[in-house]
Amino acid sequence: MAKLPVERHPRWVLLVVMLGSLMSAVDVTIVILALPTIGSELRSPLGTIIWVILLYLLVTTLLTTQVGRVGDVFGRARIYNAGFAVFTAASVLCGLAPSDVFLIASRGGQAVGASLMLANGGAIIADHFPPQERGRAFGFTALGWNVGAILGILLGGAITTYLGWRYIFFINAPIGVVAVLLGLKYVHDVERHRTPLDLPGFALFGGALGSFAYAAIDFASYGVRPLNEALLVVGLAFLIPFLLWETRARAPMLDFHLFRERILTYSLGSSFLQGMGYLSVVFLLTMYLQGVRGLSPLDAALLLVPGYVVGGILSPFFGRVSDRLGARLVATMGIALMGAGVLSYASLRIESPLEYVVGISIVTGLGSGMFWPANNAAIMASAPRGSYGAVSGLRSMLTNTGTLLSFVLAITIASASVPRYVAYEVILGTTKLIGGIGAAFLAGIDGALYTAAGILAAAAVLSALRGRVVPREPPLAPARGRP
Repeated sequence: MAKLPVERHPRWVLLVVMLGSLMSAVDVTIVILALPTIGSELRSPLGTIIWVILLYLLVTTLLTTQVGRVGDVFGRARIYNAGFAVFTAASVLCGLAPSDVFLIASRGGQAVGASLMLANGGAIIADHFPPQERGRAFGFTALGWNVGAILGILLGGAITTYLGWRYIFFINAPIGVVAVLLGLKYVHDVERHRTPLDLPGFALFGGALGSFAYAAIDFASYGVRPLNEALLVVGLAFLIPFLLWETRARAPMLDFHLFRERILTYSLGSSFLQGMGYLSVVFLLTMYLQGVRGLSPLDAALLLVPGYVVGGILSPFFGRVSDRLGARLVATMGIALMGAGVLSYASLRIESPLEYVVGISIVTGLGSGMFWPANNAAIMASAPRGSYGAVSGLRSMLTNTGTLLSFVLAITIASASVPRYVAYEVILGTTKLIGGIGAAFLAGIDGALYTAAGILAAAAVLSALRGRVVPREPPLAPARGRP
């Protein structure tokens, strides 16, 4: 381990990490809203254009397993700043895309940059803030995410309508340039560790996850057929050797030794299940509001803004509360509120007042504002010193894996109740359902929401059983500019 003499600038570091969270969130929500227009203009079939979203999720899930370790070796700040530069350049390429294949490839480039940021952002926070202040710091990064989600919702419809979908990517350029300049000036490496990469594990995990994702989307598109059955077998053929390899690898990407620590294990498990149970809920609500209730994409999205506002504003506050009262209480209450909100969404009917959606979104936003900063602080507080990058990358990997599975489960379950071509048209916003078929599709959405609520219940149990978080290290000396 090599410690580097460096003057810390925690406020500027926090601002740069917040900008990374903001840009990542913008590009998740803004693309979902613009997808129908993109597919229409590029004349892309539904089964192809959906990979604009899925490839981004798949690449970030895979790369975050390794690039946290790359940050440990070459410097987290250096890798984080490089991620911002790659993300910004790829965003411009997305806006210039002449075809759907070029756009999907460019989204892969965006995902590479996002992975470099996501896997190292938590470690950078841990480097620059003592344990008793990390909850508040992670609360501000959650604020960045919520602000980004709000901007994605508001700008997605407006920019696509008045300027064209290409500008949803071009807006990343000026923000990215400013963030890179700030990062180069203020975000510096505190220490480095020589940690080898697990390339065989990376390849096996990528083969398994890619096969499972493609099989699920193929099933949602065409039903059971030999191709998706074969892909499931291929996925298992990759998964089993992956698990065996990880028990023998010198520096495994899935380090089972870390899971001997109860608090870290339960906190990571909560993060995974929260991603799997909650991050498709906005997608399901969009299908309900557009496909069943007949709202425009922008009007549907505006109903969800209050929840993001509440979560964003209160995240720093609840981060500070978790610093004082402990992560277990705050995070468990948060995940319970999110689960209760998802169950309430499942009770919506065709004639339900739309004001209910606003009220429920506030409840789930409150829950997310409590869970994220507290749980992330618990993960980093229980991580062994010298493995912040690896643990931060593992957290991102599990969260992204949960997000990808959440998206796939939502499509598969919700589309099972109606003809698949109809479900895909609703997903992409190209048709609206009324009458009996609308009620049938609503039943499919309910099934996906009940599944999500069950997963969130399991996350709440893990969160409650994690134990009291005790930081592993003494506080750092006060630094100039500490908030």
